[in-house]
This record gives sequence, C-alpha cells and structure tokens, in this order.
Amino acid sequence: MRNKTFLLIAVLLTSTLAVFGQDRYDAVELYRTGDYQGAIEVCRKELEEMPNRMDAHAVMGWSLLKLERYQEALEASQVAFRISRYDPRIIEIAGEALFYLGRQAEALGYFEEYAAISPTGGRIDMVYYFMGEIFIQQSKFNNADIALSTAVYHSPNVASWWARLGYARERGGDFQWSLEAYNKALALNPNLVDALRGRSRVQAQL
Repeated sequence: MRNKTFLLIAVLLTSTLAVFGQDRYDAVELYRTGDYQGAIEVCRKELEEMPNRMDAHAVMGWSLLKLERYQEALEASQVAFRISRYDPRIIEIAGEALFYLGRQAEALGYFEEYAAISPTGGRIDMVYYFMGEIFIQQSKFNNADIALSTAVYHSPNVASWWARLGYARERGGDFQWSLEAYNKALALNPNLVDALRGRSRVQAQL
C-alpha cells in the first residue's frame, strides 16, 4: 500500500512539472509564432502559480509590446521589478514601453542601464537604436551618431537604421559621413525614401 501511495505521488508530481514546463514552452512558442495574446494568457496562468518566474514576466512584457499595449507593458515591468530589479529583459521592456508612451527621458535612463549591465544582451541593438532616436529628438546629434553607429554595428542589415544614422550626421553637419550612411541604407534598400531624400540633401551641401 505504501509503495502504491509513493508511486501515485510521483506520478502526480511528474505530471504537474510537465504541465508547468509545457506552459513555459508554449508561451515562448506562441510568442515566436506571433500569437502574442495566447502567450500573455499562458504567462498569466503560470504567474498565478509561480509569481516569481522571471521568464514568464519577460515573455508577457514582450508580447504586450508587440500588441502595442505600452501602458500595460510598463505596469507589468513594474510588477516584475519587485521580484528582480536588475533583470535586463525587464529593464528593456520598461524602456521601450516608456519610449512609445512619449516619456523619452525616463526611457533613456532604462536604456542606458541596460547597456551598462548587459552590453552583449539580446536586445542591445534595439536599445542603441532607441537611444539614437531619443538623442535626435533632444538635438544631441553627436550622441545620436554614436548610439546609431553602435546599433548598426550590432545589426548591420537594417536599412532604416542606416538612414537614421545618416540623418543624425546630416543634422550634426557631418555631410561626408552622412552621405556614406545614406549610401549604405540604399545599398540595402534602393527604394528607401528617407535615404533617397537625405542623400539628395547632403549631395547639395557637398
């Protein structure tokens, strides 16, 4: 009888762990396949059982960002910060949510924090791109040049980022290097309107 009881407990425990493991797997897979609402629902279910699971907090935050539910993503990041204040995934989610909410100064603080603690993190290219956009808005064109140069270093095949780098350099008066960035953007996407217009403006200055 005792052996049967132990066997039953072991089976139930294994089944429970398998379900949790499947939830985690499903949330990531749902996110990767574009079912962001499905991923959110799985993460919420998992967090009801295990509120400290940072993987679930991260996937839920990413999914909310994809759905452009930026206020919810920000609120979710603040909940996650109570568990782990320095998880770089959550820091990036908070920064991105704030960026799209128009709170650039606050967003910049989070992006700079991410770059400091996770310089080779999986979102480092996006972080520097967002930083570059914020510096352009602040008319800090040299800082924007540095940030966007770093973004294209990590992801050199994004034509629109090269165009923004060209724009930052153009606004900073560095026309020769601006032309180089616009040409790089057009090599990747010959029909990119921003790069075509930017190149024309710069060529008129040279």
